[in-house]
Amino acid sequence: MAKKSGLFIRQFVIGLGFLSGIFTAIGIDPQVILLRIIGNAVGSVYPDPQVSYMFFILPIILLLISLIAAFMKGKVLGLVSVVVAYCSGVLIFISAVLSIMLLLLAVALGFLATNRRLLKKVKL
Repeated sequence: MAKKSGLFIRQFVIGLGFLSGIFTAIGIDPQVILLRIIGNAVGSVYPDPQVSYMFFILPIILLLISLIAAFMKGKVLGLVSVVVAYCSGVLIFISAVLSIMLLLLAVALGFLATNRRLLKKVKL
């Protein structure tokens, strides 16, 4: 597997897509929990309402940055692979077989998204 493809699949397909889907299925978001703990600690030291607003908007900004980075590395097909991996994570407790099949599809799409030479050969 190419270095660029492996990095994209680990960071975005598995990390951003699949694990986010699992956390959604469980009903928690560790990023929000961590930011809430840090926000409470900072708020107790510096009780300015603008600081608490910053910790409210930060998860949205981080998600947008992650999606933009996924688009820059994998274009539209890369974003599709992240969405398929997210659906795979959400469905993990409903149907494990379907979830694994979707995850394998997402990994294949992620590989194709980052392997430009292979895409050019397929289009011919």
